[in-house]
Amino acid sequence: MKKPFLVAEISSNHNADLGRAQDMIKMAADVGFDAVKFQLFKIEELFSNEILKSSKKHRLRKHWELNEKLIPELYELCLKNRISFSCTPFYLDAVKILDPFVDFYKIASYELLWKDLFLKCSENGKPIVFSTGMAIKSEIEDALRLLIDSNCDDITILHCNSAYPTPVKDVNLSSINTLKRMIEGISNPMKKRIMIGYSDHTVSPAVIYRAVHKYDSQFIEFHIDLDGDGEEFKAGHCWLPEQISRVISDVNNGFHADGNSELKPSKSEMNDRNWRADPYDGLRPLKPVRSKFSEE
Repeated sequence: MKKPFLVAEISSNHNADLGRAQDMIKMAADVGFDAVKFQLFKIEELFSNEILKSSKKHRLRKHWELNEKLIPELYELCLKNRISFSCTPFYLDAVKILDPFVDFYKIASYELLWKDLFLKCSENGKPIVFSTGMAIKSEIEDALRLLIDSNCDDITILHCNSAYPTPVKDVNLSSINTLKRMIEGISNPMKKRIMIGYSDHTVSPAVIYRAVHKYDSQFIEFHIDLDGDGEEFKAGHCWLPEQISRVISDVNNGFHADGNSELKPSKSEMNDRNWRADPYDGLRPLKPVRSKFSEE
């Protein structure tokens, strides 16, 4: 088991502000994330005309859009901070816009059925990550087979519940094992790399620790906000810096505890070895220590 790849999903919490987006990238790098991820959408290409005509709430998401002209600058800042850059494309032309910059594409749960998007993202062979929220097994299998047969050689499937936020009782982490068995049963003649991870909407440290240490999730995605003022924060699925930094530290420290499996005293134990009970009389410390002992 190795440390998971940790992704900070900024989504629309940048509030269409370059400075705020830059601050979020720096924060993500500072607290220990391996990558940040944005979303590139236009509401006219995200929702049908019927919905936009009848729903003011959906029309107002126009203010959530990321200006595509900012992408090169955000990418350069990620390079400077030694953190990977990714973005979710929500329309086909977005794939081409993102291609010079993203280290991997992410396809959201809501787009799982859109085969044209999967094929477009796979054209240039970049890694693809996709989430499984709301999906049944056959839908996930169809998406995976599509990628296995494409130019994409690096695939990550994220177990996900698409409720925002997700109740802990509905997380169903054990389905990660089902995904692993599903992968084993699918033909992969080119031996393409397929990983399993988890996309979080719970803001529960307990769920993250369980996903990593019980289910060996190799890729974890978190929705983050800077200060509680992000467009999506009120929904209740976003982590603040002080929350997520502690979780990342705890996850990493948990891996330090693995050791090397060798049965011998650790360096920190050596001073106490001679203070064990002597086998001849059951008293502490060992007899050779007693005669030389003096309290400082």
